[in-house]
Amino acid sequence: MHIEPGIVNGAKMLLSYGTALTAFGLTAKFALDGIKKDGMGSLLLRSLITTVLVFCFFEELPHHPVSVSEVHLILGTTLFLLFGAAPAAVGLAAGLLVQGIFFAPFDLPQYGINVTTLLVPLFGIHVLAKKIIPENTAYVDLSYAQTLQLSAAYQGGIVAWVAFWALYGQGLGADNLASVGRFGIAYMSVILVEPLIDLGVLAAAKTLHQLKGSMLVEKRLYQAA
Repeated sequence: MHIEPGIVNGAKMLLSYGTALTAFGLTAKFALDGIKKDGMGSLLLRSLITTVLVFCFFEELPHHPVSVSEVHLILGTTLFLLFGAAPAAVGLAAGLLVQGIFFAPFDLPQYGINVTTLLVPLFGIHVLAKKIIPENTAYVDLSYAQTLQLSAAYQGGIVAWVAFWALYGQGLGADNLASVGRFGIAYMSVILVEPLIDLGVLAAAKTLHQLKGSMLVEKRLYQAA
């Protein structure tokens, strides 16, 4: 989801600053809600964990450029289910920034684009989770179908934003449309793999009863709403 340098240029970059500020505003709202629910210490600790994990995901997990962007195994739904919406959002934004500063400075001009692409779909699955997961269901008891819906929504959101930025920056030419299509097809592998990873992580969490009630993880992981 790291949009390739040069896809969006010049004055068109101004839009990415606006979308990024909107995403940061939503992150702040979620963070305030999280502080009210779990306390400042929990939010800071989980955000630190997610930041380290996101940095590792970007640097260590397989990724490769495909046309207009890169295919990454971001595990956004995994972060959301384990740590909650606010820590996941903070971790995605901070991990992306740390990676850019120390390992990919050529991506920093596109930071607004990339952080929007990561965060807006996350807020989308927060809304979706409320609709598809019954209140009496803890996250460790989710089915494959439920995790697939969340993962497909998150990764589909990423593909949609990458497509938007590519079309916004380079227009509706046949070559650009083909490049966007190639990227979308390549991302299908992530949509297929991530739900299995989610279920494996949730199964492992289910055996770690000592985490129940811990400030390290989202309360909904073990407890119904």
